[in-house]
Amino acid sequence: MSPLITTIHLLLFFSLPCFLSTTTNVHPKKQNPKINNNTLQTNMDPFEQETLFKIMESVSSDRNWRVSNPNPCKPGASWPGLECKTNSKDTHYHVIRLDFGSPPNPTCKKTATFPSRIFNLPHLQSAFFFHCFTLTKTTLKIISSSSSPSTLQQLSVRSNQALVGPIPPQISSLKSLEILTLSQNQLHGEIPVEVFRLPSLIHLDLSYNSLLGTIPNQMGNLRNLVGLDLSYNSLSGTIPTTIGNLGLLQKLDLSSNSLTGTVPETVEKLKLLAFLALSNNRFKGKFPKGITKLESLQYLLMDGNSMFMSLPNELGNLVKLQELRLGNSGYSGEIPTSFSRLMNLSTLSLENNRLTGEIPVGLSNLSHIYHLNLSRNMLSGVVPFNNGFLKRLGRNLDLSGNPKLCLNASQILDDGVKIGTVNVCGSSSKNGYLIQQPFRKSDASPCGFFGLFSFIAVLGIYQTLF
Repeated sequence: MSPLITTIHLLLFFSLPCFLSTTTNVHPKKQNPKINNNTLQTNMDPFEQETLFKIMESVSSDRNWRVSNPNPCKPGASWPGLECKTNSKDTHYHVIRLDFGSPPNPTCKKTATFPSRIFNLPHLQSAFFFHCFTLTKTTLKIISSSSSPSTLQQLSVRSNQALVGPIPPQISSLKSLEILTLSQNQLHGEIPVEVFRLPSLIHLDLSYNSLLGTIPNQMGNLRNLVGLDLSYNSLSGTIPTTIGNLGLLQKLDLSSNSLTGTVPETVEKLKLLAFLALSNNRFKGKFPKGITKLESLQYLLMDGNSMFMSLPNELGNLVKLQELRLGNSGYSGEIPTSFSRLMNLSTLSLENNRLTGEIPVGLSNLSHIYHLNLSRNMLSGVVPFNNGFLKRLGRNLDLSGNPKLCLNASQILDDGVKIGTVNVCGSSSKNGYLIQQPFRKSDASPCGFFGLFSFIAVLGIYQTLF
């Protein structure tokens, strides 16, 4: 596989979570309705139709659905947020997709609760609920049927502050599920092991909830998993060694929990891992050597842990790194000169540690770097950056809080940039060069503008190539 195609696949992966609820379908392309005696069949199975009416009435009050749209799947006049298709077994239309929460899809009324009836739709493949359950408390209830296996492939329930309670163990009945997103809700309790009995799962996002307990060892069962996000919960304990079984994993985000111990060495088996976020946990001790062997890694976010050790030289081997965040972690010693080999680096954050010595001269050759934060350390000597480097980074460079660090007089810019807390070499005054404001910390997940840009760009590239 060529580097271009590999890059395209990676960009598609990172933009996928950001656009899941509006652009992504895993079901086949909508089929043309059957023609029978030159008459277009628009009828639905009566049970499915009544189930759909009850779902709409319990969730949305945008209109009287029975009166205004008595034929929900009628071609050219189907309900918004609804997708139907026929199949070869009968002449009925079947609901394959439901999408609630944001226009043009149906909005949710104040009394809306999670409609467990969706699991009674035998052909449903995708269901999305975004910012839907906001006032009336409700729980995630899953109805399973042994006689009619679930066809659901995508379930996305995001940004619902009134969705409470645990993740039900009955979720294991959704055997066809490939994408499960339950982020930004108020779910609590432990992660049920049943989640890790979904053999087809490729993306699991349980972030921004109030989940407790440890990460089950059974996580290693999800061998098709490409993305795993458990960030912003209250998970404790250690990362299971079974993490090494997830050989297809490209994104792992466990940041902002209370995880302890060290990162298991089995992480070195994740050869495809491109994004690793472990920030704001309670990891400590030696730096996991397994991480330094992840040659595909592009984002390493591990700030906010109590490491209290020197920075490993081996990090300089991760030549694909674009973002490296190791701030607020008690690192001591010098900045490794091997960091100068990270030519793809755009962000380097080492603030609020105990780093000493001089800034490596080679950092000035990092042509892609636009965010550099070395503030609040014990660095000394002359800042090795020329005027062009200083101008390029501007306010995205923060060297403050290093009293023994100084700038040559020739490096002082006279184009309106204020002089501040980095001294001029040989001067006893504190009129040195100061970047007024440190760069803003980015989210742990590379979405937002990056996700939008990459998604649009990749679609264009695909159309060009194929």
